[in-house]
Amino acid sequence: MTPDQKFARWIKYSCFGFVFVFAYFLVADLAMPLTPQAMATRVVTKIAPQVGGQIANVYVKNNQAVHKGDVLFEITPETYQLAVEQAELNLKQVMQNNDQLDASIAAAQADLKASVIVAEQKHREANRLNTLFLRNGTSQQLKDDAQSAAVAAQANVSAAQARLKQLQVNRGDVDNNNVSIRVAQNQLDKAKLNLSYTRVVAEHNGIVTNLQLENGTYASAGSPLVALVADEVDVIADFREKSLRHFASDSRALIAFDSKPGQVFEAQLSTLDAGVSAGQFAADGSLATPTTSSRWVRDAQRMRVHLAIDNNLVEQLPSGARATVQLIPENSLFALLARAQIHFLSALHYIY
Repeated sequence: MTPDQKFARWIKYSCFGFVFVFAYFLVADLAMPLTPQAMATRVVTKIAPQVGGQIANVYVKNNQAVHKGDVLFEITPETYQLAVEQAELNLKQVMQNNDQLDASIAAAQADLKASVIVAEQKHREANRLNTLFLRNGTSQQLKDDAQSAAVAAQANVSAAQARLKQLQVNRGDVDNNNVSIRVAQNQLDKAKLNLSYTRVVAEHNGIVTNLQLENGTYASAGSPLVALVADEVDVIADFREKSLRHFASDSRALIAFDSKPGQVFEAQLSTLDAGVSAGQFAADGSLATPTTSSRWVRDAQRMRVHLAIDNNLVEQLPSGARATVQLIPENSLFALLARAQIHFLSALHYIY
């Protein structure tokens, strides 16, 4: 075989190889999609105190595992203890004021009763003198004086009723529904709640990480101080949107993590995000901004999927660990090729 023939044969084999590889990648992208754009994520909760003050004690260390309800740190409680004591004193003062009002109401009721008796007596006396006056048995002066005394006595009754009404309004309800007691009780409950907030606890199981907290640090209410990483792992992967058209939410998948070369983990496609940031528009009153591109073939849009995996297998993975995800098709031949792909890439992680 001449050199020209050898070269021609080499060119022919190269063309066949290129066509085969190109066809394989086309079929693989459609039937058994794979993406290196994946990572393990965990929910990170920013722990912030609900009250302000200096840090008195820090009960956890960096990268320490905690359980829900464990105390992470404590804010100096003296100020809030004084607030509780003040609220308790205010409640006692309100109760004493109500007792004084009860005594005043009892006295006002007695005054009203006495005023009513006097008014009735004056009214009868005025009627008798009026009868005598009609019979010329008394003078006009005595009749008028008796009539004025009866009117004055009735006015005293009205004044006593008004005083009693005012005291009853000030007193309000006689049970625990009394407004003054409820206001004071609410202030006491709020003070106790703020005191309980001085002990900041973990909202869920997880690991405290990147802890930069020391005794004496001033904590502002609402300012995050601790990052709590949840135990549950959520694997996210970004696929080209056309690659997902043959896969449902219960499709099988295989995951290879960069930190675990040679290992492949079973997973299941759980959910597909409803959209990406490119499809989100703000209603800010601005005009539309059409997408412009000088490329003949535009970049493919990627959609994010979430994969469920056994947490016991990957519990040591940190949030942000990179991974490669292979979706497994229903076809047995394609499924075999997909498994070969992901195992090959997982073995490559020994090198890079």
